[in-house]
Amino acid sequence: MAKVLLIEDNEMNRDMLSRRLIKRGYEVVMAIDGQQGIDMAVSAKPDLILLDMSLPVVDGWEAAKQIKANPLSAGAPLIALTAHAMAADRERAMSAGCDDFDTKPVELPRLLGKMETLLKAKGIAPPEKA
Repeated sequence: MAKVLLIEDNEMNRDMLSRRLIKRGYEVVMAIDGQQGIDMAVSAKPDLILLDMSLPVVDGWEAAKQIKANPLSAGAPLIALTAHAMAADRERAMSAGCDDFDTKPVELPRLLGKMETLLKAKGIAPPEKA
């Protein structure tokens, strides 16, 4: 079962997205701020990380840099999730170390496609579609 770390401070977003991912066969662990996300990227050993960019304590941009700088967490693909949909925001996320970028509100089929592509590239089979 592919393990996803969801780093999201908004409780409604966290609840909605985690339930939808669990329903599709993913194991989901969650962090509610950037620092907790950085720590869990090492301790939880996720296969993939969904990272909100507007986070308290440590913002998503800095969290991405720290996650990718640590050899214990650098291998997990990172998808930036943000309401900021400008091309410059995508570039900034990619420069911070994110492997992909998706906008909020989350369009689940599009996000799942990006997740599956990154997991397959790591040799991890995504869950069977429920």
